[in-house]
Amino acid sequence: MLLSLLLSVQAAPPAAAPPKPYDAEPADWVAIPDDEMLVFTLADGRRVVVRLAARYAPAHVANMRALATARWWDGESVYRVQDNYVTQWGDPTEKKALPSGLIANPPAEYEWPAFDAVATLAKPDSYSTRAGYSRDGWPLATNGTTAWMPHCYGMVGVARDLAPSTGSGGDLYAVIGHGPRHLDRNIAVVGRVIEGMEALSSFPRGTGNLGFYEQPAQYVRIRSGRLASTLPAAERPRYQYRRTDNARFAAWIAARENREPPFFTMPAGGADICNAMPPVRKAS
Repeated sequence: MLLSLLLSVQAAPPAAAPPKPYDAEPADWVAIPDDEMLVFTLADGRRVVVRLAARYAPAHVANMRALATARWWDGESVYRVQDNYVTQWGDPTEKKALPSGLIANPPAEYEWPAFDAVATLAKPDSYSTRAGYSRDGWPLATNGTTAWMPHCYGMVGVARDLAPSTGSGGDLYAVIGHGPRHLDRNIAVVGRVIEGMEALSSFPRGTGNLGFYEQPAQYVRIRSGRLASTLPAAERPRYQYRRTDNARFAAWIAARENREPPFFTMPAGGADICNAMPPVRKAS
């Protein structure tokens, strides 16, 4: 009898850890709409999914949707990989015709008047007076006059020539290194890679100037670029962003600004927005 009791105690599963104040609840997770995800399939079958920031760069995102509808990226390539900086893709010849009706140089969507963050970090950083998060999970920065999305790891921008060019949206880049925040407010940021950074960050580095591949044989070919909303249901990516307008997310910020023992013995008292990117997860 005593032995059976002992065995039942030993076999009991460990008690679940109590939730942390910053743990998300199910209602905190919101599905990213299918028409806000752009899916690039590489020649080797790997996939890169970009969440589109349609609210902050509507003209550029409209172009990108038109490019996907026209299958403009099919057969194009990744042609630039600069270490600790960016991976860039699109048309390496810069000669491919754009779809009819597309705006070659949309308005410069580099910044906007309203800083609509609903949660903010405790300290400013070197490039802004305040940084925080929109209700729908985008990182934001402001100087008190205008607001913008920062160039953090995984963020996607529109490659362009010298001003007044603003870039059509056909040639894009993703940040693969330490956030090049000097690009903020100089280039349109149109989204964030939410799947496939392991591919974009691991391609061979280009040996040409600024990391461009010197030979077409080095290009990483793109099989297709499609809006998730146009894919068969079984092939669509399913992702969720975390809402930022609640006390749990405020506690999440505080936890990243002051990392806890036992490993951390000296809390920082603040965080760079690029080191506290808003969470995104794959939906079950």
